[in-house]
Formats: sequence, C-alpha cells, structure tokens
Amino acid sequence: MSPEAFREAALGLPGASVVVQWGDDHVYKVGGKMFACTDGAGRSLSVKVSDIAFEALTEGGRARPAPYLARARWVQFDDLAALEDDEVADWLRTAHALVAAKLTRATRRELGLA
Repeated sequence: MSPEAFREAALGLPGASVVVQWGDDHVYKVGGKMFACTDGAGRSLSVKVSDIAFEALTEGGRARPAPYLARARWVQFDDLAALEDDEVADWLRTAHALVAAKLTRATRRELGLA
C-alpha cells in the first residue's frame, strides 16, 4: 500500500483525523485517541489490533510488537509498501472500531459513530 492510499483509507473512516507528533510521525486518531501511525515517509505502520490478531501476527512473524505500545496490543509492520491494500484497509477499520468503542457515548455521538 502506498502512503497516499493509506492516508486516504485512514482519513476515510468516520471522525478520523491525523496529526504530526514525535518528530515526523503521522498519527491517525478518532476522538483524540490513536488507532494507527506511520513514520514520516510512510514506510512503516503501527496499528491497534485485537488480542487474537496480535498473537497471530507476532507469532507468525508478519509483524512485530510495536515499540512502547505492545502492551496495548499494537503491532508494527516495517514495510507498508509490501502489504496488500485490502488487508491494510481491513486492519484500519478494525483498529478504528476498537478505539472508537472505548470512547464515551457523547464523543461517539459527536463524531457520528453512535
């Protein structure tokens, strides 16, 4: 997936926004909470996943536990370009849903997620 396609897919999710933090990392958020991030060049991807996906992806060697975020079940892929568009889009939807589900009802309503 290209960095441009990633950005389009992430920002196409309801209530999604992007900020640049920690130098030049692009951090994608919903309701002020992170659900994915890329390095400034768009080469690597870190994303929130379910417990089962975390185990499958890390034990299978497809991804590694994301630095600083692994305890919250985040994985990191070192080469975004090597990943299939549909698969990444699915991970983004899942990450967005996992994070959005923990937002307050009022915030979900404001974002049109209720």
